[in-house]
Amino acid sequence: MPNDYLGEFEHLVLLAILQSGPDAYGVPIREQIEARGERDVSFGAVYATLRRLEGKGLVVSELGEPEPVQGGRARKIVRLTEAGLEALRASRARLERMADGLGEVLG
Repeated sequence: MPNDYLGEFEHLVLLAILQSGPDAYGVPIREQIEARGERDVSFGAVYATLRRLEGKGLVVSELGEPEPVQGGRARKIVRLTEAGLEALRASRARLERMADGLGEVLG
């Protein structure tokens, strides 16, 4: 399936969505990548990748409730589709197959 090939950052964004839970949006996704992935990332990179993943059918988005302050904006909540979850599984399996037998070298 052509949509299941993920770049490293796409992989990180999909994992961050899962780590962020059912109300994932840009801020916690970025925080997950920075904390768990130990990688500095801009909001622009996160949002551009989310748009690309949505175009591939790997995530869907919807507007959530507005922030509970006057003039609060609605957050764009994202979640993985079944195709997104399958792409993540396939990517992980490919990486594991490639690393098979290299435990001594990779530690």
